[in-house]
Amino acid sequence: MEEPEVAQPSPGGHEGKTMNSKTENKCKLHVSHAPFWHNGSSVANKHYHILIASLPAVIPGIIFYGRAAVGVVTLSIASAIIWELLFSVTARQKITIGNGNSALAGMLLAMMLPATTPWWLVVCGTFFAVVIGREIFGGLGANPFNPVVLALTILTVSWGNLFDFNRALLDYHFTAASIYPLTMSKAFGSAAVAPLSLWELLLGNMPGGIGSTCGLGLLVGGIYLMIRGFIRWEISVSFIAGIVLAAAVFHIIDPLRYAGPGFHLVTGYALIGAFFLATEDASSPVNFLPMILYGLLGGILTVLIRNTGIHTNGVPYAILLINLVNPLLDQIKVPHKLRQPL
Repeated sequence: MEEPEVAQPSPGGHEGKTMNSKTENKCKLHVSHAPFWHNGSSVANKHYHILIASLPAVIPGIIFYGRAAVGVVTLSIASAIIWELLFSVTARQKITIGNGNSALAGMLLAMMLPATTPWWLVVCGTFFAVVIGREIFGGLGANPFNPVVLALTILTVSWGNLFDFNRALLDYHFTAASIYPLTMSKAFGSAAVAPLSLWELLLGNMPGGIGSTCGLGLLVGGIYLMIRGFIRWEISVSFIAGIVLAAAVFHIIDPLRYAGPGFHLVTGYALIGAFFLATEDASSPVNFLPMILYGLLGGILTVLIRNTGIHTNGVPYAILLINLVNPLLDQIKVPHKLRQPL
């Protein structure tokens, strides 16, 4: 019986190189989009921690606005869960309300609503967030826009009169700012808001959403989420930096017309946008440089819309715009040589 012939490598070793290259190609892992590697955490765990982190900002709002705020928050959370349940049953999908995503959407939406919001507006808002903003795109992780921001934008465009915090909150007493500060600044310039104490504004002593006025509570919750790794600090820090940078430029150009960076940072939806809205996983980048650019762009657009646009609060529109360019930003790669350790 003849022995099979064994191919001998040529003197140049080309066959060996070919075999090695084929082996290397087989060992390569071809992947699509992040996340790539399970780190042991769960989606539900993250959502529940974000819910907990929102409480330092929500509780002061409930204490100040009373039962009306409790009603808005509870109805928003409950209706968001019910909308997801109804959609899952209708579409014959697996029921996943236990992961807390709809409860979180309801909480975040309620944080930006006035305490005097009618019940039907709350129910419409959670429908837009859960069904229109998330489920019709394929569910959790498939939404191109932040569902809560999309819902808030639809509500403000459709029923903007109900978001007039000055008119909606006439029954409440404010010792520091009895008029919505962003409205004062836009209508009368920086001189109108100069007497307002930034510390009082940071503590939430001004009209606004139930959980979006207490900047100190938002800072506590945001820092907790960054330390625990539930949100990416790159987006939050760069978003704040974008607001400060753009507001400083406007203030230097015309200090009598445009308020300073501190004012823009502690008013409106700035801090809730930086920590709870811009950091939403599905609609934000995953690479370092894109995250920095994403946050910076969001902060700059916020101030641009506030100072030059027709809308008083620019955060929702700014976040929708950076959600739109997110796929392009995430294509930016840091050159390989720059990523090598020194």
